[in-house]
Amino acid sequence: MAGKIANPAPLGLFGFGLTTVLLNFENAGISNKALLNLVLSHGFFYGGLAQFCAGMWEFKTGNTFGATAFTSYGAFWISLAAFIWGHEGGLFAMAGQIDMFLYFATWGVLSAGLWLITFRISKALVFVFGSLVLLFALLAIGEYSTAVHKIAGYVGLVCGGSAIYTGYATVLNETWKGNFLPVGAYVAPSETEDLKA
Repeated sequence: MAGKIANPAPLGLFGFGLTTVLLNFENAGISNKALLNLVLSHGFFYGGLAQFCAGMWEFKTGNTFGATAFTSYGAFWISLAAFIWGHEGGLFAMAGQIDMFLYFATWGVLSAGLWLITFRISKALVFVFGSLVLLFALLAIGEYSTAVHKIAGYVGLVCGGSAIYTGYATVLNETWKGNFLPVGAYVAPSETEDLKA
C-alpha cells in the first residue's frame, strides 16, 4: 500500500473535457466572444496545469499512455491559451492563418497516433480520441472556412462531453466498485490467455 496514489485519469479527463467544451461553445457560435476570456484562464489552470499534473502523476502509476496524453494536452492548453492571449493583446500580431493551420494539423497527427493506441484500452477512449482527431482536422480546415470552423465547434462539444463522461465513469466505477457507467474496456491478449487457462 505504501506509495500508492489515487487514479489521476479522471482529473486529466475533466480538465481536458471541460475546457474543450467551453472553448467550443464559442467556436460553434453558441456563446459570444466574451467567453474567450474565461476560456483562457480555464485553459491555463484546469485544462492546462491540472491536466499536466495528472500526466505527471500517471508517470507514478506506471501508465505510459496516460502520462503521455495528459502531459501533452495539458501543455497544449497552456500553449494555446498563451498564444490567444498574446495574439489578442497584439504581441503576435504578425501570426497569420497558416500558423494556426499547422498548429492544429500537427496536433491532429499526434492525436491520430494516440487514437490508434486506444484500441487496446477502451471504447470510450477510442471515441474521445477519434472525435479529437476529427476536431483538429476541422479546426485546421476551419482556418479558411467559417462554416467548417462552426462545425468544428459542435464536434468539439461532443469530444469534450465524451471525455467528461469517461472521467465520471472512472470515478463512479472505482468509488462504487462496479460497472455502473460502461467504458468498454478491452481485454489484453495476456489476460485473454489467462481466462482460457
